[in-house]
Parts: sequence; structure tokens; C-alpha cells
Amino acid sequence: MTLDAVLSRIDSDLPHATERLMELLRIPSISTDPAFADHCQTAADWLVADLQSIGADVEKRPTPGHPMVVGHVEGDGPHLLFYGHYDVQPVDPLELWDRDPFDPQIEDTPAGKVIRGRGSSDDKGQLMTFVEACRAWKAEHGTLPCRITFFFEGEEESGSPSLVPFMQENAAELKSDLALICDTGLFESRVPAIVTMLRGLLGEEITITAPDKDLHSGMYGGVSMNPIRVLTRILASLHDDKGRVTVPGFYDGVPELPDDIRSQWQGLAFDHGKFLGDVGLSEPAGEQDRTPIEMIWSRPTCDVNGIWGGYTGAGFKTVLPSQAHAKVSFRLVGDQDPHVIRESFRQMVRDALPADCEVDFTGHGAGRASVTETTDPAFEAARKALTDEWNIPAAYVGCGGSIPIAGHFQNILGTTPMLVGFGKDDDQIHSPNEKYDMESFHKGIRSWARILDALT
Repeated sequence: MTLDAVLSRIDSDLPHATERLMELLRIPSISTDPAFADHCQTAADWLVADLQSIGADVEKRPTPGHPMVVGHVEGDGPHLLFYGHYDVQPVDPLELWDRDPFDPQIEDTPAGKVIRGRGSSDDKGQLMTFVEACRAWKAEHGTLPCRITFFFEGEEESGSPSLVPFMQENAAELKSDLALICDTGLFESRVPAIVTMLRGLLGEEITITAPDKDLHSGMYGGVSMNPIRVLTRILASLHDDKGRVTVPGFYDGVPELPDDIRSQWQGLAFDHGKFLGDVGLSEPAGEQDRTPIEMIWSRPTCDVNGIWGGYTGAGFKTVLPSQAHAKVSFRLVGDQDPHVIRESFRQMVRDALPADCEVDFTGHGAGRASVTETTDPAFEAARKALTDEWNIPAAYVGCGGSIPIAGHFQNILGTTPMLVGFGKDDDQIHSPNEKYDMESFHKGIRSWARILDALT
């Protein structure tokens, strides 16, 4: 059988596939730091050469930032686009790494062998699972099973400033029947999953100013307005006693979870006690009438991500500050409009200001939620392929995070995204000692081979 031959090829070539991944991991392609710009170019060049080795017509495309890598393989059947990103997060704090983050190694752990290094899980290891599946298919049969476009970005970890303009300018070239994204994970580190719900994200920074300079609290305390007091009162008012967000109109466009999805999620037997216990917590703190898994995947949130003002150094200083600051983020679902919520939030803050206070706002991104319908037969075909590989029924799941590219495929290209990934909860992405399980890498390659077979 065609598939059996490809799977056997993947198994026998795993050592070489692992070494290719190691080569890519050795390139410190940190996109947010200009000092690493040349390394981002090197990573893009490496991918160009690697895709050429499997017969792709591929180019490194310039952008105002780091380059895109776009490659094409012609073929019959559906046109599939595969997206990944070759840039990685900074490694700070470096002293918390057990080894050089760009000297990847295979390590033995109690749970099995892992690939340790920056980018191993996010996203170079995941990206290469698809490339290696294509390589095995080409090696075994001389061609790939269908028309495939490879689309690799170098700015995902730094806000993707070049992505939307590039997609708009090259929409005709990038439009496909299905967009595959490998930047997600296994549910509870064991159940293969297709993500069908992604929350949007809105970020706001607030600065409240009262006196025009820092004051001596012995002389001015009590009689002058303290902006920290004003700010903390406003932040405390963002939720009611039942955990609901109080921003006017916040829940406009928030849908109720369909019964079939709710039933499937309940069947996953999510252990929220362990989920919270792993980080030293015990009680869910969100909307009291919702299950924890609903709160993570399908409900909107408001969180204070940072707050500062006055003196925060060593020792003590009896200062009454001139300014107080906070960063607030909103995770959005359904049809919530981030721009409407931004203005409603800002007006709520303005309305709460007492005399002698003024406020300034700085926006930090505004992206809508993304929901993928699973009525396309490709989704059930992919779900069955994942089930066959992992011997565990694959699930449609939500994701508490935000992956803007999924929405861009829908809104710019009119292409349905399918998100399949093999990361695990303990991969420590964005943190020191990032890793990717060898099982995830190996079975991830095999999974994509099965999905390619199922979709063609």
C-alpha cells in the first residue's frame, strides 16, 4: 500500500530527520532582536535549500522585516497550503537554561527521549514534521500526493508585522483548498486534536496621571489624589462577584456552546483539579456558571497582566506617585468586535476618573476570534487519520490562546484553516529548557503522512 511504504520510510529515516531538525535548531533565529537579523536570513536560506531537496519550486521573499519562504509543488487533487514559522522566542533568562539553547541535544527523561533546545516545539520541530512527511512521500513514490504550497514566516514571535500585507499582495498565489497549521498540541499531552476554536486578543495599556510630579506622602498624603488608588479601584471593578466582566456591551456577540461540542468536551474528562494543581492553585476563579474547560476554550476573559507605579525598588520610599500604569488584555470569542470593546473599555475608565485625574491609553493589538466549521469532509478524514496513528480517538478542541494566522487565512484568502499539532503541555515553549518529545516528532511525521493520504 502507498501509505504503508511511506510510514516505513519515515521510521527508517528518523535518525536523519532528527539531525536535519537539529541543524535548523542550531540557527538562533530570534525575530524580535535586531542583533539576530542575519540568523533569521540564515534560517530562511536553510529552509529554501531543504524544500528544494524535495523538489519544491521555492523562494525567499523579502519583506520590510524578516523574509517569507514560499514554495510550490504541483500535483493533482486538492491544493493544500502548509504554514509554519521559523523564528523563535528570545532565550532570556539565559542562566535558567541547563545547556546552550542553540546547542540542541537528545535527552533521556523519565517520560522518554526529548529534543532539548529553543524552537524545538515552537515551531521548528512542528514545522519539520510536515516537511519530513513530504520528504518520505517523495522518496518512496517520486512525487507528492497533491499540489502543496509551503508558507513559512519569520516574524510570528514578534507580532507578524509583515504578514497581512504579504498575504494581501500574494493572495492569488497563496489561496488554497485547505490551510494546514502545525502550531498547537495534544490535548492533555496525549489525545490527538484538531483545534476548531481560537480566541481573539485585545491589549490595552493605561496610564493615569494625578499630580504633576511625585509628592512627599507625609505632606500630600490624604489631601491629594493618588493615581494608584484610582487605578486599582477601576481594575477591581472590571469583574463582578460572579466572575463576569463588567465592561458595557462586553458579551455582545458571545455565542452559547453548541450541545454537540459541549458533549464532546465533557467526554474528554478534563481534570481541572490537576490543571490548576500543577501551578499551585485549587479553585476556578472565572465565571461561576461555566465549566473550567468552557472558560478556557469558549468564554471571553479580561485579565490584568501588569501594574506599576511609585517606588518599587529596594527598601522603602514614602512617595505619592504622579502616575500609575496597568496592562490589561481581553481574550475574545465568537463575534466580539475588539474595536468596539476597546472603546467601551476606555469610556468605562474615563467615566470612573475623579477630579484632577487624566488618562492615556496605548493599544497593543486587536484581533478577532477564529472559529472553523468542521462540516468539510476533510476534517473527519483528518480526525480518523490521527486516531489511526495514535490509537486514541482524536477530538475537536478549543484553544485558549490566539493564533492570528488562522483568521487571516479565512478573512484574506477565504481558505479554511485546519490546526493540528503535537506539542505537549510541558514543552516549556517561550521558557527556558524548551523541549519537544521524540514521540511527538516521530508520530507527528507519521500523522501528516496519514492526513495527506486521507485528504488525497
